[in-house]
Formats: sequence, structure tokens, C-alpha cells
Amino acid sequence: MPQFDVVVIGSGPGGYSAAIRAGQYGLKTALIEKDSKLGGCCLHVGCVPTKALLHTAEVWDHFLHSKGEGIHCDNPRIDFPAVINRKNSIVSKHAKGVEFLLKKNKVEWIKGFARLKGGGRIEVAGADGSSRVVEAKNIVLATGSEARVLPGLKPDSERIVTNIEILANTVIPKSLGIIGAGAVGVEFASIFKRLGTDVTIFEMLPRLVPVEDEEVSKELERCFKKAGIRVETGARAENIQASKDGVTFTATLSNGKQEAIQVERLLIAVGRKPNTESIGLENTKVELDRGFIKVDGFQRTAEPGVYAIGDVVAGTPQLAHVATAEGMVAIAHIAGKTPTPINKNRIPGCTYTEPGIGSAGLTEAQAKAQGHNVKVGKFPFMANSKASIVGHHEGFVKIVADAKYGEILGVHIIGYHAYELIAEAVAAMEAEATVDTLINTIHAHPTLYEALGEAFNAVYGQAINA
Repeated sequence: MPQFDVVVIGSGPGGYSAAIRAGQYGLKTALIEKDSKLGGCCLHVGCVPTKALLHTAEVWDHFLHSKGEGIHCDNPRIDFPAVINRKNSIVSKHAKGVEFLLKKNKVEWIKGFARLKGGGRIEVAGADGSSRVVEAKNIVLATGSEARVLPGLKPDSERIVTNIEILANTVIPKSLGIIGAGAVGVEFASIFKRLGTDVTIFEMLPRLVPVEDEEVSKELERCFKKAGIRVETGARAENIQASKDGVTFTATLSNGKQEAIQVERLLIAVGRKPNTESIGLENTKVELDRGFIKVDGFQRTAEPGVYAIGDVVAGTPQLAHVATAEGMVAIAHIAGKTPTPINKNRIPGCTYTEPGIGSAGLTEAQAKAQGHNVKVGKFPFMANSKASIVGHHEGFVKIVADAKYGEILGVHIIGYHAYELIAEAVAAMEAEATVDTLINTIHAHPTLYEALGEAFNAVYGQAINA
């Protein structure tokens, strides 16, 4: 007889949320975690600590540019070790919170590295050399991902770093090179530029944040260049060498010219790979696609009783909130409920730069490629009163709609706190609201989010303030 109804492997947002939900359903549940603390990459070296630093960078920027608001801050200084300590205290607080929630919902925390043995059995190797076998009716794989590193490179604590090492360093670098312009790369660029670092981004693809709508990418590049961030798209970095003085490499730029680059620190931000090696998948029928696990709409793998959620899953974005949502689907299915599978066009994508980015659904190019007769509405924050009040005029709201029925196909925002503003759009799309529904939705004034109401009016060329 299996010891547990559900065993979750991995304690990131998807894993611990799935375990808690299983406990709420009255299922006998265990969670296996190889690290000494709960919370996974997102809490310890990803989403949470990065956003803590982004908040500090925003506050610091206010101090440096407060004169226009009539506030004089003479000789402000930043205590970066204290900033890192604050970040660490936030992480520690929430890790303890996860541990409390597991206990509250009667989830057993098993410490050690899990390896599938087949037939619902899991071997757990403890850090002390101990070993035990756990049996479960259902297993949820939530083992997450780790940073990809360029071939031949090895991260260290000082010179060549990933998101892990850069979050631990207590010294603000004078110069920072960043390879990769996805969310991780541009967020760290936004942090350190505002803290006084000379930042250069190198991206192999033709634009920044390449998963976003093309106009959003162009606006972010414009804003970054205005802020003094050097942006090199269509560029390659080669011959990377670290020394005690910094990092040197050769950059081949989009025009074909080569340039010798030297920076104090180099951040590798070229994506993340799924943690599917060494977890015993060869002992199961689980199928892989380039290292990612194939699942159906209920998160089931090809191995009976084995589910997968989060960064290890093929075909969905590697985002914490996606992992959590997939965890809810998997556990509901295990519990005999009737879950709604993930709709990939209803997933908010958020990038916490300045200006921020929030998006959901199809880009304009994707909508046209799928054969839609597209109508676009666009409204600039320059014409928004609250944007004037807070002193952030950059960016716009862009609505991609179907011309025939007014279906909302995609919403793309770049601007101050865009990652908060996207919430209305996601809710509207999930409820299958139309452009007309949002036009007739009263938006409070003065607010940033009333820019969405104006953008929906702009689909029909009827925005009032632009």
C-alpha cells in the first residue's frame, strides 16, 4: 500500500502550491526538496530577490531625480550590502512562510534528492548519505530549471555570473556586460544602470525581449538607450576570458564589425534548461522533447500516475505563475475534480524593467499569421494624467483585436508598472469579453489603468485624449 496519495518533487511555487492544494483536498501528501530551504529558484535566486533589487533601484532613482517634485536630497548614498541584506531577509521570511503552510496543511517535508524508480516508487538520497524509498499513488514532478551557460564557461562569484552569483555580490560593478536580452537580462540591466553601472546588452536575435510584440521591443530599446544603456542586437560574443581585473571578449556586431569589449562583470542570461536529468525518468514511460517533459491538458505524462508542472513542461512559458496554475490543474485531476486546462493565450507575461512590460495573448504579427482580420488600438502614456503625476510618460497600451467580432486577441503594455496593469486584460480575456465590453467599462480617473480603456476605444479610432 503506497505511503502517500501524492508526492510532489520540488518546492518552487508550482511544487509547494500543488502540495498545499493536495493537503487542502485531504490527500496524504509529501513534498521532496533537495535544498535546505523551501521555495525553489523563484524565491531564492529568481523572481523574488530580483524584484526586491528592482524596487530598491526604483526608490534610489526617485532620490536622484526628486528635485523636479520639490524634494531636495543632498548627497544621497546607497549602502549596497544593506540592500542585499534586505533582499535576503525578504527571501528568508517567505521561505519560513512556505514551511509554515506545509505544516498547516499536513504536508510532510522530506529532505533529499529524489529519483524515480518506477511503479510509484521514489528513492530519496539525503545530504547525510542516508537513503529511503517513498511510495505514492501519484507523483508530481516540479523540479524546475537552471540557468543555461555558454559552452566552455563556468560561472564564478566575481566575474562571469548567472542570476545566482550576481544576486549574492555586495559590490555594485562599475561596468556590466549582459549576454541575452530576455526577461532576466533586461531586468538586471534596469537594476544596475539605475544604481550607476555602465551597462551593455548583447543579444543574438534582432531585438530585445523577442517574445514580446515588436513595437514593445522597439520602445524598450528606445527607453534603454535614452537611459544610457548600450544595446547591441544581432550580436555575438566570443572568446570570453575572465581575469582578476574583469572579463574580456570579442563582440561581432550586427554590421559585421568586431569590437574588443572589457567589463568588470559579465552576466550570462541566455535562457534556462529544465532539471530533468538524473531524476530517474529512464525508469518510466515519461516522454521528453529537447529535455522538456510532454504532458496532456491535465498535466499527465505518459507514465500512469506521474504528472509534471512548471519549468520542466514542454510548450508553456517558464514562469512561476504558470507552474502554480499547472499545479492546481494536476492536483484537481488527481483529486477527481474537473479542472480547466491551461489556456496558453491567457498567460500574463511580465517583465519588471523601467518601463515595465505586461502582455497577454497574441502579438499583432502572430494574430495576422493565424489569419485574423486585425484591428489595433494604441494609446500612449504621454496622454495619461496619472503618468504625468508620477513622472513616467514612456510607453503605451496596444490592443490587438479581431475586426469582425471585437474579440480581444492580445494586449501589450509597456509603461510604468505595466506588469500590474495587465491584470484587467487577462481577466477580460478569460471572461471572453469583447472590445465593446471594455469600452463600456468605467475606468477611474486619474489612474494609469484608464489608459487601457482609452486603448480599447482606440481600436475604433475613438480615444478621447489622443
